[in-house]
Amino acid sequence: MNFKIIKPVRKFEVGDTGPTIELSHVMDLMLEADEQVTLVAEGGKEVDICKKDWGYYATPSLNSRLQRFGYRCCLVDSAGKKFVHIVDQNKMPSYQNYLDQQKMTIVAWLDNGTISNNHA
Repeated sequence: MNFKIIKPVRKFEVGDTGPTIELSHVMDLMLEADEQVTLVAEGGKEVDICKKDWGYYATPSLNSRLQRFGYRCCLVDSAGKKFVHIVDQNKMPSYQNYLDQQKMTIVAWLDNGTISNNHA
């Protein structure tokens, strides 16, 4: 694994369909095949990313370990662009507000295969 701290922090705006949001690019992380990083949030919740020679496992198992840590995973549409979101189950109202502000719709919850009409 190699990493590069971005100094000065690169700030940029995102948001094609709703209010723009400023993001801060703080680090680049380069993994070798079969290396994993774990993102740890408050309370010890974890999300893993694992590099393989063919690409990445972008999350832990959707219907097991990810749920055990209190997250859900869904596919969303934003003006024809598709994104995968990992959502804290305790923050569903905040997530729904974000979807509404950004004019995003949920295509499907990937942890249980449920097709949705933008209802978190």
